[in-house]
Amino acid sequence: MIQSMTAFARESVTTGQGVLTVELRSVNHRYLDCSFKLPDALRALEPRLREKISPVLARGKLDCMLRLQAHPTQAGELRIDAARLDALLAASRIVQDRLQNVAPINPLQVLQFPGIYSAQDESEEELQEQALTLFGRALDTMQQTRQREGEKLASLVLDRLTLVAAQVSATRSMLPELMQQQRNRIIARITDLGVEVDQGRLEQELVYMAQRADVDEELDRLDAHIGEVRRTLKQGGACGRRLDFLMQELNREANTLSSKSQSASTTQNAVELKVLIEQMREQIQNIE
Repeated sequence: MIQSMTAFARESVTTGQGVLTVELRSVNHRYLDCSFKLPDALRALEPRLREKISPVLARGKLDCMLRLQAHPTQAGELRIDAARLDALLAASRIVQDRLQNVAPINPLQVLQFPGIYSAQDESEEELQEQALTLFGRALDTMQQTRQREGEKLASLVLDRLTLVAAQVSATRSMLPELMQQQRNRIIARITDLGVEVDQGRLEQELVYMAQRADVDEELDRLDAHIGEVRRTLKQGGACGRRLDFLMQELNREANTLSSKSQSASTTQNAVELKVLIEQMREQIQNIE
């Protein structure tokens, strides 16, 4: 399927350590460029997150943010190490007996002593597994969004491609009449001047002028490129770069058609072709 490179996804889950949120944002880019903003407890996950991304996304600049918001009501239970506390208090009494005018012991200062208490939290490994699962969900959501957007982009390109094909067909159909009009105009001017000309030489010049104005080859190449764009869109996958190259080729032929134009109608058609090609190119910039 055709995928856009522009998308957003957000997923959240409540864990024992708080609310875990994953946000993914992607925009168009020449290649796949991923950046991560992770909390300290999840920094080690970055290589595994990259492994999940590469099979799913081929191009685009992806910004990934994981946020862990602690919930006050979900704080882990505090556990006091009674044996260590007793040892600390016994040591404090010995010090108090040797000193004079000692201030009372502050309970909060006692809690700050290393090893007196510990918080019962989920393990870091469990949090990482939850983060990986949540990231997978967000990545699936993003891929679905990119596919829906890609289908819209492909439809827009095909609509304009149909108009391009119509312009090419219209230009091709008017060429014989335009060539005949040009021939008649030159002969009429010679007649008005009343000069004698070598008919053989005149025919040679007319053939030469017709060859210079002949755009059948350019029209054939335009048809070929149109067919290739349709085939590429039907094939799907990461085809944005190929489509962009085809737009360059289409524009090249439209420019040649404009430079060879011998009438206002063909010039107008060439201008319309370039406008349509540029509209397609703008849409293709977002295709993966």
